Amino acid sequence: MQFKRRDILGLGASFSVLVMVGTASNAETQPGIYAEDGVAIDGTDPVAYFTQGRPVAGDPAITHDWMGATWRFASTANKEAFVADPVAYAPQFGGYCAWAVSEGYTASTTPDAWSIVDDKLYLNYSRRIQRRWERDIPGHIEKGNANWPKVLG
Repeated sequence: MQFKRRDILGLGASFSVLVMVGTASNAETQPGIYAEDGVAIDGTDPVAYFTQGRPVAGDPAITHDWMGATWRFASTANKEAFVADPVAYAPQFGGYCAWAVSEGYTASTTPDAWSIVDDKLYLNYSRRIQRRWERDIPGHIEKGNANWPKVLG
């Protein structure tokens, strides 16, 4: 298992309203995406985690709609990479907190609490929660996979 850890400074609690986005016709076949005001993962460019090794704010002028949410990108190259293979770049569990999903519920995430494991992006609610996640990443992934997407309902 490949794991990359990022130490992040200056995190604060995030109290946001979460919405599950998608169309009524495909809500049962496509799990929800964590999106505030319809923007996925707080407007952070999902491709940048892989290419720049850090969270990068997406440009509101460079977007792509996928799975009922608007995704923002820092560059057109990142947008094109995402459009070509969104599953490769989108965070696991719809961008909800990976630790929370492993515990059977959903929670918002902060762009700064993240990890890439086996070429998959996982986000967490906070750096404190990320430390809990890191105690047993394989176990949390296994439990999260078993809980996803039924934790949305």
